[in-house]
Amino acid sequence: MWFGFDWNVAVATCNRADYSKLAPIMFGLKSHPEEFELEVVVLGSHLIDDYGNTFRMIEQDDFDIGSKLHTIVRGEDEAAMVESVGLALVKLPDVLQRLRPDILIVHGDRFDALALATAAALMNIRILHLEGGEVRSGTIDDSIRHAISKLAHYHACCTRRAEQYLIAMCEDHSRILLTGCPSYDKLLSTHHKEDYKDIIKAWIGDSVQAQDYIVALQHPVTTDIQHSIKIYGLMLDALLSFNKKTLILFPNIDAGSKEMVRVMRKKGIEQHPNFRAVKHIPFEQFIQLVCHAGCMIGNSSCGVREAGAFGTPVINLGTRQTGRETGENVLHVRDADTHNKIYHALELQFGKRYPCSNIYGDGNAVPRILKFLRAIDLDDPLQKTFCFPTVRDSISQDIDHILETQSALSVDLGGTNLRVAIISMKGKIVEKYTQPNPKTFEARMQLIVKMCLDAMRDAITFNCRILGVGVSTGGRVNPQEGVVLHSTKLIQEWSSIDLRTPISGALHLPVWVDNDGNCAALAERKFGHGKGVENFVTIITGTGIGGGIIHNSELIHGSTFCAAELGHIMVSLDGPECSCGSRGCLEAYASGMALQREAKRLHDEDLLKVEGMDMKLSEPITAAHLINAARLGNSKADAILNRAYTALGVGVVNILHTMNPSLVILSGVLASYYQDPVQKIINERALFSAQSIKVVTSDLEEPALLGAASMVLDYTTRRQY
Repeated sequence: MWFGFDWNVAVATCNRADYSKLAPIMFGLKSHPEEFELEVVVLGSHLIDDYGNTFRMIEQDDFDIGSKLHTIVRGEDEAAMVESVGLALVKLPDVLQRLRPDILIVHGDRFDALALATAAALMNIRILHLEGGEVRSGTIDDSIRHAISKLAHYHACCTRRAEQYLIAMCEDHSRILLTGCPSYDKLLSTHHKEDYKDIIKAWIGDSVQAQDYIVALQHPVTTDIQHSIKIYGLMLDALLSFNKKTLILFPNIDAGSKEMVRVMRKKGIEQHPNFRAVKHIPFEQFIQLVCHAGCMIGNSSCGVREAGAFGTPVINLGTRQTGRETGENVLHVRDADTHNKIYHALELQFGKRYPCSNIYGDGNAVPRILKFLRAIDLDDPLQKTFCFPTVRDSISQDIDHILETQSALSVDLGGTNLRVAIISMKGKIVEKYTQPNPKTFEARMQLIVKMCLDAMRDAITFNCRILGVGVSTGGRVNPQEGVVLHSTKLIQEWSSIDLRTPISGALHLPVWVDNDGNCAALAERKFGHGKGVENFVTIITGTGIGGGIIHNSELIHGSTFCAAELGHIMVSLDGPECSCGSRGCLEAYASGMALQREAKRLHDEDLLKVEGMDMKLSEPITAAHLINAARLGNSKADAILNRAYTALGVGVVNILHTMNPSLVILSGVLASYYQDPVQKIINERALFSAQSIKVVTSDLEEPALLGAASMVLDYTTRRQY
């Protein structure tokens, strides 16, 4: 391995924001002149007067700027951004040819950085990309960031999640280093300086105290410019009404910035006594101002990244930072029609203090990056290799393949049977397979894999393309990990079980796992009464009682994955004992097991059978006998059923008062019996505003299998799950 001295490392900076991340690395390189020769390339908005001519702060930091490239085509619209990339690509080859760096360090997700990475990659120059793998789905920046990652040879990322995303993007794990954000090296060492009062005085005013002012910084969203301009105007209206001293920075140079500046000037912000509008603040001073602010507002990445290190309250506006990891100090306002929502957010956040967050770094990024650079072997092949996952052999392109039906494999693990089905995109059960559920873990896993492999072979005959596997099982499930946390008593050896890994490994398909109640709700959302309904509850009335809750069109799992354990809603303090060990649960009153228990009790006391009932001596007693006896006039059976549907109705009323869904869907073998009594209880006992909520019975024959399939079909067709 070659650890050459006097490496030529080029650092390219495009704007004030990326310089705050690159400057600590530049200082680190400069402090080791025996190992690294630093070349500084400046381009982009650094060289524009309207944006503060921020190249001067690089010179003030005593860096020699080897190349200044005027690459910005003015216009601040989409076409100007494209032309700026083109102009940079025209000018960069001469600079890179002259410098011939061993490695080029590029930051982030700006269009200027894309031009840098493209030029360097085409000129066979190694690229180290900072902050790859991060996600903020609100702008074109995500696409640019990931494009740069694919061009880069090495990656210094800030968070564990970003590292995992880069690996998922098939980047070589050995060329990814989790360093933390370089800006944290500087901000964690400077924000405790005692000169913060002088900085506040210089930028905001003599009479302003710490935590009694606001820092505002809002940039345009290039994929929805008009909406971002609207949000910017509402932010300014809210700040004007809030009547606190505010330091507001001009937006960046993205498309839409010119219109945002017009909005600011139309509202007289630059002349308003409560506002100080500036184009640029040196990073060390800006950090002090953010640290001691009463609140930061806007959509700058500084709000979701650096501000968390101080516990400064932040209001994140719009969609620009959607997907970014944030600390508890960030309050999101995704959209607003008036300034009232933003004003209310200011009331909630201003003056608060939150625990400091270290999501993005611990202050030691630069030493890690320098060590990473030293370990790069320049004799390694320059050509990138990608770590693609193992895939099955592709099917040749013919008309039959084109006309294949997109389908899912569904697995339903019940207490008695194990079922597998091939289910089409439209919810048609193409083929179904049933076997007794084995009693041991090993035998059960072997049977699941065997049944799925058999179904996959048959799928070719049915002209079905299997997109993935969905598993419905009893018990509490962590769907994010595909793990059964705690099983029901009906399935043995089924707690703390990773289902996803062995099934995915054997079948080479993605696998989703959830419990049967949630799957029933997903089935209704995709194929049943819940289709197009934003808020509804599904209740399974079978052997036990379970269900799922859909809120704002998404399934609710809860913080520990036990949301919608509807069978264990307590409707009595001292009712019958439940299988969960508690008393008075819905399941202890209204489930098939509870009705069967009461039917056996009446039978043992010779109080069940009435005239007209046909009962064989060898016939096992079930809930059906209790229902039949009540229909034929058995008053004791009728009293038990009355208690059961009253308990269920009261439980449903509790759900209505808690979640306020617009629909209740009853599923399972007892659904048709319970529908009318439960509706009656709602009309009698619910609050007036909830009495109009309808109770319907499911039309789906196999909700567990269909719900398991929907996890596959929704995800693989780009619906978020």
